[in-house]
Amino acid sequence: MLPAEFIERLKSQPGINIPELTEALEAPSPVSIRINTEKWVKELDLTDRVKWEKNGYYLSERPVYTLDPLFHAGAYYPQEASSMFAGEAFRQVTRGMERIRVLDLCAAPGGKSTHLSSLLKKGDLLVANEVIRSRASVLAENMTKWGNGNAIVTQNDPSAFSALNGFFDVILVDAPCSGEGMFRDEVAVREWSPSNTQLCSERQRRILMDVWPALKNDGVLIYSTCTFNPAENEHNIKWLAETNGAESVNLDISEYGEITPVHLGETVSYAFYPGKARGDGFFLSVLRKKEATGKMHLPKRGHAKSPWITVKSSFNNLVFQGEGSVFLFGDRVMLLSCDPKEHDMIAALLNVIKSGTMLGEVIHEKLIPSHDLAMSVRINRELWTNYNASHDEAISFLRMDDFIPRDVEQGRVLICYQNVPLGFVNHLGKRANNCYPSGWRIRMEKRGIFEDIL
Repeated sequence: MLPAEFIERLKSQPGINIPELTEALEAPSPVSIRINTEKWVKELDLTDRVKWEKNGYYLSERPVYTLDPLFHAGAYYPQEASSMFAGEAFRQVTRGMERIRVLDLCAAPGGKSTHLSSLLKKGDLLVANEVIRSRASVLAENMTKWGNGNAIVTQNDPSAFSALNGFFDVILVDAPCSGEGMFRDEVAVREWSPSNTQLCSERQRRILMDVWPALKNDGVLIYSTCTFNPAENEHNIKWLAETNGAESVNLDISEYGEITPVHLGETVSYAFYPGKARGDGFFLSVLRKKEATGKMHLPKRGHAKSPWITVKSSFNNLVFQGEGSVFLFGDRVMLLSCDPKEHDMIAALLNVIKSGTMLGEVIHEKLIPSHDLAMSVRINRELWTNYNASHDEAISFLRMDDFIPRDVEQGRVLICYQNVPLGFVNHLGKRANNCYPSGWRIRMEKRGIFEDIL
C-alpha cells in the first residue's frame, strides 16, 4: 500500500498519470544491465535494449548475480534502466570538451561511476567519491572490477571539495533522497514520511552548496534523484540556479517520448515515471555555472612521501599502452591516467582510497602481480598462462575453495571465465595459492543447475 500522503501530493504534480504510476509501482521492477564492452566482446543474444544507452539491456528475469562469474569479472553492471540516462546527459553536455575533470560526488555503489568511466576519453579524469566508509569500499571494489583505471576513488564529506575551487568541468550529484521512485520495494515505502522528504531536501541543498565552489566557470552540474518529490527535485534546482546565478541546460530528448519534461521558472528538468518509462522513478537536471570562481589554495603539507618514478623497464609490458603511464611509487607499480602532480594535489586535499590501477608490488626484486592488474581492461594477457575455467571451477575460485587449474604449467595463472579474467592463482603443482581478494570472496552455496541468462 502506497502512503496516503504520497498519493495526495501527486495530485498537485502536473504530468503524472496517477493510476498509471500506482499500477506500475505494484508490478516488479524491470531488470537491466549495462555491458562493459571493453571486457566482454561476446555477441549477446539480447535484443531488448535500453533506448538511451547503447550498452544497456533489459533481462527477462533477475539472475542470481552472486553465482555469475561474469558479474564478478566486471563484464557487466546491474544498473537500473532509468538511471542510465545520466550517461546520455553526460554525453550531450560534454560534446567538444577536451581533457575534462569529472566528479561523481555520491558515487557508491558505482553504477554511474563505472558508466562515466566508460565514457571518458584519453586524458580525462574521474574522481568518484563516497562519504560513508563501508560504501566507499564497495565503490572501490566495483571500480576495480570495471577495470578502466581512469578514476581516483575518495572518501570525503562533500564540504571537503570546496578546497578544489574551480577544479571540475563536470560534477554529478546523484543525491541521497526519499526514494519514492523505488516504491516497488516495500522497504522504501516503509521508510518514507513527509518529514523525511523535508529532511532530504534540506540535506540535498547543503550538499549542492558544499560542492558548488569546486565547479569551474562554464562547468556543468548534473543533479539526479530517484524520487518524485518536487521539493527534492525541481524546487531544489530552481533554488540552486537562482542562488548562484546558474543557467538551466536543455537536453535533447526528442527520441525519448517516455521522458517527461518538468518546467519550473527558468529551469527544465527530466522525469521518469514508471508506467510511462520502463524503469524505476528517476529525476535529472543540468545547470551551467555562470560565475567566476576563486583561486584554489593548495595545502602547505608536503607532497607524496615517495616520488613517482617513470618506469622504462619490462613493467611497461604489463599493460597495453593507452591512457596513462606506468610509474614506480615506492614498491608499487602503478598505472595512472592523470599527471602524478595532479594526483598528488588531490591526495593532499582529499582522503584517497584507490588511484588508477596498481599493477603489482616489487618484493625482493620480483614483481607480484595484483588483482587490479587482473581486472584491468589493458592487461597484457600474453605474459601469463590463461586458464578458461568452467562455471563450477570459476565459482570455486571465487569462493576461494581448493582449486587447481588442470594441465597448465606451474607459476602465475590468469583464471578466466568465458575468456574474461577473474584473477590470478599461483600454481605450485599439487596446490595453488588463490590471489583473489579474501574480502570479496562469495559465500553463497553453489546451486546444482546454473542458468546462463546472458
